[in-house]
Amino acid sequence: MSELIKVNYDGDQPKVSGRELHEFLGVETPYHIWFPRMCGYGFSPETDYCTKMSVCNGNSFIKEKSDHDLTIPMAKELCMIQRTARGKEARQYFLQLEAAWNTPEMVMSRALRMADAQIKSLAVANAQLEANITIMQPKVIFADAVSVSETTILIGDLAKILKQNGIETGQNRLFEWLRANGYLVKRKGIDYNMPTQRSMELGLFEIKETCITRSDGYTSINKTPRVTGKGQIYFVNKFKAA
Repeated sequence: MSELIKVNYDGDQPKVSGRELHEFLGVETPYHIWFPRMCGYGFSPETDYCTKMSVCNGNSFIKEKSDHDLTIPMAKELCMIQRTARGKEARQYFLQLEAAWNTPEMVMSRALRMADAQIKSLAVANAQLEANITIMQPKVIFADAVSVSETTILIGDLAKILKQNGIETGQNRLFEWLRANGYLVKRKGIDYNMPTQRSMELGLFEIKETCITRSDGYTSINKTPRVTGKGQIYFVNKFKAA
């Protein structure tokens, strides 16, 4: 079937340019007057046609003119309204086009294109989701540490939180790791297992002092390192990211 009028297949249904149809039909009335007059037959915007701008090349300049994408049913009716040989010819052309458009092969072809477009769209959405997961990872890790609170806890309790989050460790191993990595003092003495200066500056620990009075009246100060809320988040994130 030869192409009398160019057909646009980019959308969900074929459409033709109102200006090109107007030119093919040989209508003497200017397009900007003719088209609104045709719309008076009950055609609806967005349903039967969509307004657009087309570029027209003049002798020495280029300018834009209003145009319209017409559905094939509307184009057929406009052809009938003209009551001319050109109108009849164009209508027959559109009837053949509709028949070809609705063949099982064309229907299947459109379905495959739609499926392919949906797969591509899902692939893009999945890639974006993976990127968002990467960006949100620190927050996800924080959410997983449901036991983390703003109150201070003992290092043994931190070991329990780590274990709940999939890190196999216990109190003794955690103490050893904290000493080996410079968070607790590893030098034997009165400061043994106390937070290092670095840990205190980072706000990871607090030192709780408890006054103990013995039966003989002797008083001593017992110091216990406690992990702050910030420290809990810090160590859970650090172990989860390892």
